[in-house]
Amino acid sequence: MSVAGLAALLLAGCAGGPRPVADAPGKSTALGERIAASATSQLGRPYRYGGNGPDAFDCSGLVRFAHGAQGIGVPRTTEEQFAAAKPVPLARIQAGDLLFFRFEKGPKVSHVGIYTGNGRFVHAPQSGRSVETQELDEPWYRSRLIAAGRLH
Repeated sequence: MSVAGLAALLLAGCAGGPRPVADAPGKSTALGERIAASATSQLGRPYRYGGNGPDAFDCSGLVRFAHGAQGIGVPRTTEEQFAAAKPVPLARIQAGDLLFFRFEKGPKVSHVGIYTGNGRFVHAPQSGRSVETQELDEPWYRSRLIAAGRLH
Protein backbone atom coordinates (compact mmCIF):
# COMPACT_ATOMS: atom_id res chain seq x y z
CA MET A 1 0.00 0.00 0.00
CA SER A 2 1.32 3.45 -0.86
CA VAL A 3 1.97 6.09 1.78
CA ALA A 4 -0.87 8.18 0.37
CA GLY A 5 -3.23 5.18 0.49
CA LEU A 6 -2.26 4.41 4.07
CA ALA A 7 -2.73 8.05 5.08
CA ALA A 8 -6.18 8.11 3.44
CA LEU A 9 -7.14 4.90 5.22
CA LEU A 10 -6.03 6.24 8.61
CA LEU A 11 -7.77 9.57 8.10
CA ALA A 12 -10.98 7.84 7.02
CA GLY A 13 -11.08 6.03 10.36
CA CYS A 14 -11.11 9.39 12.15
CA ALA A 15 -13.78 11.00 10.03
CA GLY A 16 -17.10 11.65 11.69
CA GLY A 17 -19.15 11.24 8.51
CA PRO A 18 -20.22 8.17 6.59
CA ARG A 19 -17.45 5.89 5.40
CA PRO A 20 -17.30 4.37 1.93
CA VAL A 21 -18.36 0.77 1.71
CA ALA A 22 -15.40 -1.55 1.08
CA ASP A 23 -16.34 -4.21 -1.44
CA ALA A 24 -14.32 -6.34 -3.80
CA PRO A 25 -13.65 -4.27 -6.93
CA GLY A 26 -16.36 -4.82 -9.51
CA LYS A 27 -18.45 -7.17 -7.36
CA SER A 28 -20.68 -4.49 -5.85
CA THR A 29 -20.88 -2.58 -9.13
CA ALA A 30 -22.12 -5.59 -11.15
CA LEU A 31 -24.68 -6.52 -8.50
CA GLY A 32 -25.79 -2.91 -8.21
CA GLU A 33 -26.29 -2.70 -11.95
CA ARG A 34 -28.48 -5.81 -11.83
CA ILE A 35 -30.54 -4.30 -8.99
CA ALA A 36 -30.95 -1.06 -10.95
CA ALA A 37 -31.93 -3.04 -14.07
CA SER A 38 -34.55 -5.00 -12.09
CA ALA A 39 -36.08 -1.75 -10.86
CA THR A 40 -35.89 -0.10 -14.29
CA SER A 41 -37.65 -3.08 -15.88
CA GLN A 42 -40.71 -2.05 -13.85
CA LEU A 43 -41.02 1.39 -15.49
CA GLY A 44 -44.65 2.24 -16.10
CA ARG A 45 -46.06 -0.01 -13.36
CA PRO A 46 -48.61 1.88 -11.27
CA TYR A 47 -47.98 3.24 -7.79
CA ARG A 48 -50.01 1.67 -4.99
CA TYR A 49 -49.40 2.27 -1.31
CA GLY A 50 -48.11 -1.00 0.14
CA GLY A 51 -47.43 -2.38 -3.35
CA ASN A 52 -44.65 -4.98 -3.50
CA GLY A 53 -45.04 -5.74 -7.20
CA PRO A 54 -45.09 -6.96 -9.75
CA ASP A 55 -48.51 -5.41 -10.51
CA ALA A 56 -47.95 -2.20 -8.52
CA PHE A 57 -45.35 -0.66 -6.21
CA ASP A 58 -44.77 1.91 -3.55
CA CYS A 59 -41.24 3.28 -3.22
CA SER A 60 -39.96 0.79 -0.64
CA GLY A 61 -41.77 -2.06 -2.36
CA LEU A 62 -39.84 -1.33 -5.56
CA VAL A 63 -36.56 -1.44 -3.60
CA ARG A 64 -37.55 -4.72 -2.00
CA PHE A 65 -38.63 -6.22 -5.33
CA ALA A 66 -35.43 -5.19 -7.19
CA HIS A 67 -33.18 -6.56 -4.44
CA GLY A 68 -35.29 -9.70 -4.07
CA ALA A 69 -34.82 -10.42 -7.77
CA GLN A 70 -31.12 -10.76 -6.93
CA GLY A 71 -31.74 -12.95 -3.88
CA ILE A 72 -31.25 -10.15 -1.35
CA GLY A 73 -33.74 -9.84 1.50
CA VAL A 74 -34.62 -6.24 2.33
CA PRO A 75 -36.76 -4.70 5.09
CA ARG A 76 -40.21 -3.56 3.98
CA THR A 77 -40.48 0.12 4.91
CA THR A 78 -38.44 3.13 3.85
CA GLU A 79 -37.43 3.83 7.45
CA GLU A 80 -36.31 0.22 7.98
CA GLN A 81 -34.35 0.30 4.71
CA PHE A 82 -32.69 3.55 5.79
CA ALA A 83 -31.72 2.02 9.14
CA ALA A 84 -30.33 -1.14 7.47
CA ALA A 85 -28.37 0.55 4.69
CA LYS A 86 -24.62 1.07 4.91
CA PRO A 87 -23.97 4.80 4.37
CA VAL A 88 -22.39 5.76 1.06
CA PRO A 89 -21.08 9.29 0.42
CA LEU A 90 -23.03 10.91 -2.42
CA ALA A 91 -19.78 11.43 -4.32
CA ARG A 92 -19.31 7.62 -4.40
CA ILE A 93 -22.78 6.34 -5.24
CA GLN A 94 -23.06 3.50 -7.73
CA ALA A 95 -25.90 1.90 -9.61
CA GLY A 96 -28.10 -0.02 -7.18
CA ASP A 97 -27.44 2.30 -4.23
CA LEU A 98 -30.45 3.72 -2.43
CA LEU A 99 -31.26 7.41 -2.31
CA PHE A 100 -33.26 8.56 0.69
CA PHE A 101 -35.45 11.64 0.66
CA ARG A 102 -37.41 13.67 3.18
CA PHE A 103 -40.55 15.14 1.62
CA GLU A 104 -42.19 16.28 4.84
CA LYS A 105 -40.97 18.41 7.75
CA GLY A 106 -39.42 16.55 10.64
CA PRO A 107 -36.81 13.83 10.97
CA LYS A 108 -38.69 11.05 9.18
CA VAL A 109 -37.27 9.60 5.95
CA SER A 110 -40.27 9.48 3.64
CA HIS A 111 -39.11 8.25 0.22
CA VAL A 112 -36.51 5.99 -1.38
CA GLY A 113 -35.26 5.50 -4.92
CA ILE A 114 -32.58 3.40 -6.61
CA TYR A 115 -29.67 5.10 -8.32
CA THR A 116 -29.27 3.84 -11.90
CA GLY A 117 -26.11 5.72 -12.85
CA ASN A 118 -25.43 8.80 -14.98
CA GLY A 119 -27.19 11.10 -12.50
CA ARG A 120 -30.54 9.28 -12.66
CA PHE A 121 -32.66 7.22 -10.29
CA VAL A 122 -35.77 5.06 -10.54
CA HIS A 123 -38.62 5.22 -8.04
CA ALA A 124 -42.34 4.77 -7.45
CA PRO A 125 -43.33 8.37 -6.70
CA GLN A 126 -46.95 8.64 -5.54
CA SER A 127 -50.59 7.82 -6.22
CA GLY A 128 -51.66 8.65 -9.74
CA ARG A 129 -48.16 8.15 -11.12
CA SER A 130 -46.16 5.11 -12.12
CA VAL A 131 -42.61 3.85 -11.68
CA GLU A 132 -40.39 6.38 -13.42
CA THR A 133 -36.85 7.69 -13.69
CA GLN A 134 -35.76 11.15 -12.61
CA GLU A 135 -32.64 13.28 -12.77
CA LEU A 136 -30.92 13.42 -9.39
CA ASP A 137 -30.04 17.06 -10.05
CA GLU A 138 -33.68 18.02 -10.56
CA PRO A 139 -33.99 20.81 -7.96
CA TRP A 140 -37.10 19.49 -6.19
CA TYR A 141 -35.54 16.07 -5.54
CA ARG A 142 -32.00 17.35 -4.93
CA SER A 143 -33.22 19.70 -2.18
CA ARG A 144 -34.92 16.80 -0.39
CA LEU A 145 -32.14 14.21 -0.76
CA ILE A 146 -30.75 13.43 2.69
CA ALA A 147 -28.58 10.31 2.32
CA ALA A 148 -27.43 7.42 0.19
CA GLY A 149 -26.91 3.84 1.30
CA ARG A 150 -26.27 0.30 0.13
CA LEU A 151 -28.08 -2.92 1.04
CA HIS A 152 -25.91 -5.29 -1.03
